[in-house]
Amino acid sequence: MSISRREFMQVLAIASAGGMAISHKDVLAAKPGMSERLYDLPAFGNVSFMHFTDCHAQLMPLYFREPSVNLGVAGALGKAPHLVGDALLKQFGIASHTAQAHAFTYLDFEKAAKTYGKVGGFAHLATLIKQVRASRPHALLLDGGDTWQGSATALWTNGQDMVDACKLLGVNLMSPHWEFTLGAARVKEIIEKDFKGKINFLAQNVKTTDFGDQVFEPYVIREMNGVPVAVIGQAFPYTPIANPRHMVPDWTFGIQDENMQKMVDEARQKGAQAVIVLSHNGMDVDLKMASRVTGIDAIMGGHTHDGIPIPTVVNNAKGQTLVTNAGSNGKFLGVLDLDVRAGKVQGFKYRLLPVFSNLLPADAEMQAHIDRVRAPYKQKLDEKLAVSEGLLYRRGNFNGSWDQLIVDALMEVKGAEIAFSPGFRWGTTILPGQAITRDNLMDQVAITYPATTLTEMTGDTIKTILEDVCDNLFNPDPYYQQGGDMVRVGGLEYSCSPNAKAGARINNMTLNGKGIEASKKYKVASWAPVAEGAQGEAIWDVMETYFKAHKVIKSRKLNQPKLLGMDGNPGFAK
Repeated sequence: MSISRREFMQVLAIASAGGMAISHKDVLAAKPGMSERLYDLPAFGNVSFMHFTDCHAQLMPLYFREPSVNLGVAGALGKAPHLVGDALLKQFGIASHTAQAHAFTYLDFEKAAKTYGKVGGFAHLATLIKQVRASRPHALLLDGGDTWQGSATALWTNGQDMVDACKLLGVNLMSPHWEFTLGAARVKEIIEKDFKGKINFLAQNVKTTDFGDQVFEPYVIREMNGVPVAVIGQAFPYTPIANPRHMVPDWTFGIQDENMQKMVDEARQKGAQAVIVLSHNGMDVDLKMASRVTGIDAIMGGHTHDGIPIPTVVNNAKGQTLVTNAGSNGKFLGVLDLDVRAGKVQGFKYRLLPVFSNLLPADAEMQAHIDRVRAPYKQKLDEKLAVSEGLLYRRGNFNGSWDQLIVDALMEVKGAEIAFSPGFRWGTTILPGQAITRDNLMDQVAITYPATTLTEMTGDTIKTILEDVCDNLFNPDPYYQQGGDMVRVGGLEYSCSPNAKAGARINNMTLNGKGIEASKKYKVASWAPVAEGAQGEAIWDVMETYFKAHKVIKSRKLNQPKLLGMDGNPGFAK
């Protein structure tokens, strides 16, 4: 049966309300007009921002499963963004079995994905942006970073496909993180050549190592409807730790609260009546920064990929700051409207709009760009490597089925007893029965330092590595959370106590039922080494070798640690 877009929208409204399959006879009798409300966004105020972040170079519509494990500890327990599933729905008043529930949670993912279809895609995002701009011609479009990395075409074009797409999208301002993995020279080339006069690349916290000079513009002041507004950029503060230092050897990073306060004060002195921070800190860090730095009206954040429907209001010494986070993979567009009168913000409205590609027709100009950049690689991208019997996804604090597949492949192909895979949050989802193409594979592994390694490590070293990464994730002070999710582990089993002190969270390590011995050496495979000069077969080649031997990928049993002390944590769905 073939249905028009309008008919699909009518069908979706009823499916959203009842959670029914799209082929259900009652769904097909839907009343018209209901689902248009999803994108009904009346104008408000006189200052507006649109915000997307962490798209990870995903130009095409995709499936993306939200996490079922996103633990909060210490002061973050029970608060956004550390809510999953039903706890998130309850916190934000979202009805279950709806389009919004599917957008913001993992619940009934396979069924809901088949009902509502794919999300994101730059051609569909472009349509939504134009729709929002129609009622807000003054609005600025903010790109929160992690834009030039994460897909095959971004890797193979050195980010050019995304640079051109962002110019076409109408991006005004940008802050960075994974962009730096293209190397300092390439970043500067794009800013000086492609972005000049079009897009401001902002980062108040990146300075030269020699004299401490600003590398990039720290902020800009733009006028909207006669109101001067400042936007300050914040790059990911731990780039040289989480990613290879040698790619940005002459630049320093860090959170730099004092300099942020200086930039806010300076912008206010120059007449800014509203101050926005375009941040790639991660939401927990943004929340702490909002409590320490005064004079910021809103932090529009990224890095942690948290799709948070409603801003968190943070009190500080001189007022309040809104903190938002706009998800990932081009799946959401945040819209912040401010009413600025008498020199300050009097009110606001915020919506985080899910980008359902079935509901938003593809923008012709953007689609033509996407087709053009993919055309030279189409045969290579579309090659089928295997078929997955189960759901393949990545996001979650400890493991996902895609990462399980990667560590299984590393152990088999490289002859290892144990395997580590980085806790990257990016990576798309594959539904059961779907073919795994090279395009899909590269969505999980497309980085500029893809080498795999095989190393002998003592049990003591293995524990030290796990403890260090675990502290990056669960340190009670957000300013010491320096990476992504927990390293994914193959072969080795262990228990984890997130509430314990640093160095005491990882215990009960076993391999094939036997306890790990501190002084014994074990063969450990891994990939994405940050050390300069590391060599080894690229991870995508290892995966393709594995797929040649396993054309049908069985459902993965996740090697998850036993979590201790997490009962009742609303960031943990058992």
